[in-house]
Amino acid sequence: MKRYIIYILLAFASGATAQETIRTDSLPDSIAADVLLDIDYRLMEHTMQWLDTTECDAVHEVMQLPDSVYMERLCSLPYVIEMPYNPLIKRYIEIYVNERPKQVARLKRLSEYYFPIFEDALHRHGLPEELKYLPVIESGLFAQAHSPMGAAGLWQFMPSTAKGYGLEVNSLVDERLDPLKSTEAACKFLRHLYNIYQDWNLAIAAYNCGPGNVNKAIHRANGERDFWSIFPFLPKETRSYLPLFIAANYAMNFADEHNICPAERIFPIATDTIATDKRQHLLQVATVLDIDIKELRRLNPQYQLDVLPGGKIYALCLPQEKTAVYIAMEDSVVAYKADSLINNRRKQIELAQKTSADGYSVNGITYYKIKEGDTLSGIAKKFRCSVAQLQRWNSLKTTNIRAGKTLKIHR
Repeated sequence: MKRYIIYILLAFASGATAQETIRTDSLPDSIAADVLLDIDYRLMEHTMQWLDTTECDAVHEVMQLPDSVYMERLCSLPYVIEMPYNPLIKRYIEIYVNERPKQVARLKRLSEYYFPIFEDALHRHGLPEELKYLPVIESGLFAQAHSPMGAAGLWQFMPSTAKGYGLEVNSLVDERLDPLKSTEAACKFLRHLYNIYQDWNLAIAAYNCGPGNVNKAIHRANGERDFWSIFPFLPKETRSYLPLFIAANYAMNFADEHNICPAERIFPIATDTIATDKRQHLLQVATVLDIDIKELRRLNPQYQLDVLPGGKIYALCLPQEKTAVYIAMEDSVVAYKADSLINNRRKQIELAQKTSADGYSVNGITYYKIKEGDTLSGIAKKFRCSVAQLQRWNSLKTTNIRAGKTLKIHR
């Protein structure tokens, strides 16, 4: 999976193993201080507006613990995936628990909502439960996280990978943001990667940079199939990925020992999911059922324009106490201000759905792959824009186009 790039400078002593030579003193101070900037980007904006640690009386303090404590704690975790310890992993742990305690507080609270979803899917697929910490480093448990490369959701799927695992991605619905469906897809993808390598460390590395890059690293390491042996041949970001994953496991399991309190609760204690094929707007649901629209959006982040398109079964997540009310009042929900919220926007909605077959949308931009026989004027008509706009959006000097290339359509 593509994530924001973390640049780590690593020095390897001649003849030494990777674990022996990863040293924090090889990290320039500026990089060591900023090593989790990508996590900051996804967490800080959504942390301070509702961070509250008043439920806990403990006062966080920076702890300088001996290596033996970190090693013993990691070894005590009842895991299938190996959790080694070295100076780089120690540095990541200290960044989490000593320098970013408010982020850990937020992650701990969000985990109460998301981890049961992850655990259920991982158990059904026979995967190690500790993989539930991958979304901690992928998205900071922020379901609507988007990367500049186009990855999205808790598990940071790229559009092409998401569609390959059956997720709907268009201007209306992006199931990469759906916690349940994206987790199901992630489990299938992780199982596929493990089947390739029969090693969870390599599978996790491949989740970050793709099997192609891991295979190249194995080849350059003379066929060695161990993460720490191929470490120097992996992309820079992936070198930090597994150590960061291990540090996240530590921070989430031992936050209490570092006096880190959970943040304020943001999700309802109990939720339930309704299956419906009725076209409706989240504002209709929120108004008729008396639910805060912001809460409803947090529970249903996959509906990018607040619209459930209908025509097939879609999931609507509600606070548990509202599910029976919705079932009894669904007709009233669908009828409430239907003309202004749904009926008068039908063509816009249908156009947004169409991009599922003709392309995919990221952050309001549709990406369309040119097919044999396509013309620029035909594509412009399909997406209700002008040829001049297509040329401007894609820096085209002529109207000549070639099959296989991708066009950007700004909507």
